[in-house]
Amino acid sequence: MSELNRGKIAANARPLKGKTILMSGGSRGIGLAIALRAAADGANVAIMAKTATAQANLAGTVFTAADQITAAGGAALAIVGDVRNDEDVISAVAQAKERFGGIDVVVNNASAIDLSKTDEVSMKKYDLMMDINVRGTFLLSKTALPHLRESANGHILTLSPPLNLDPKWAGMHLAYTMAKYGMSMTTLGLAQELRGTGIGVNSLWPATLIDTAAIRNMPGGERMVKAARSASIVADAAHAILTSDARTCSGNFFTDEAVLAAAGTTDLSGYSMGADESDLIGDIFL
Repeated sequence: MSELNRGKIAANARPLKGKTILMSGGSRGIGLAIALRAAADGANVAIMAKTATAQANLAGTVFTAADQITAAGGAALAIVGDVRNDEDVISAVAQAKERFGGIDVVVNNASAIDLSKTDEVSMKKYDLMMDINVRGTFLLSKTALPHLRESANGHILTLSPPLNLDPKWAGMHLAYTMAKYGMSMTTLGLAQELRGTGIGVNSLWPATLIDTAAIRNMPGGERMVKAARSASIVADAAHAILTSDARTCSGNFFTDEAVLAAAGTTDLSGYSMGADESDLIGDIFL
């Protein structure tokens, strides 16, 4: 990323205690793990998610997530809302500001996935992925910008992959690839646009498969997660980014492994769900 790729990871340079994070999604999985890691520092975490009631095949709601955040040591705000809806996003930003006095971090975690080939993907699912992944990331980031500018260490962190233009990835699942790369384009553009403002804009992506309910619910999912890592590796990497100085950490497409290595953690075996490091399943787009 040329001049912008400064990537200075200095974990805990700017602690999260008392800082406010606004996250899309986060009622379960990687997003919740990131929220709980921040809560352990005493952060305020506002979670905006659609899941107000428990689903049969997916545990967790925005309210149970808030309870867990509080139990972990943070202050929580549960917001039922859809990142695709302008009014919901505007309201979520306003609620976080009103409750906690400001916004220091935006985490674009909400994402939809469909790995179907072009012949098979429905346009309804295509529109869903574009609306949540691309538009939602842009909208939440845009709406929170006035508050991030007032923060002493404002960050935007998006869970999206490096912009790998190897045709392999577009050919495997074109619609999903475009949707995830749209999120990454937001990182690329905002990092440049906000250069010099003190707001750090980065993307984070797991180097290996991560154990989530979505993976477990897939055919063969229980077998797959044995070759995965726990979501805590992404949470620890996110924590290292968000506690680094935003002025010197912007415009990067990080993997969790690379962040932790830069922060001084090289033994990642504790994150494994059971497999040896050599047997872990790598994530896509890398």
